Amino acid sequence: MAEVNSMYRARLRSDDIKMQIEKLEGLAHHTVVNPTFEVFDEETEDILSRIFGDTHQYVESYNYAALGEAEAIVNLPESAQEPQTRDIPKQGLQQRRQVLQSILTDLQGLETEESRALEGEDREDPPGPS
Repeated sequence: MAEVNSMYRARLRSDDIKMQIEKLEGLAHHTVVNPTFEVFDEETEDILSRIFGDTHQYVESYNYAALGEAEAIVNLPESAQEPQTRDIPKQGLQQRRQVLQSILTDLQGLETEESRALEGEDREDPPGPS
């Protein structure tokens, strides 16, 4: 049996979403006029489109979150929102974070299912006469 490099860890799609959430935490301290938000939003939309496709509901949800209008999409009760989110820029940041966290949770579940489904597939006998 071939040895597997235990130091190697396959890059998961959820890793890209985690990185965006970390970036967002750093951006939360910037002002809205900072062009970094536009770059961040473009990067995030590209990642979501690459993972799920351009027309997936997650891409649409993120677009609404970037505008600060995602409450209905992610079913957030007003009491769950932070009090300072009355201004649209902070509300948009909070909603971006919540949408990305929701996507991350769903994606990690899918990756776990995929991993379980693929377990043992490389242990089959090679093709050819037995």
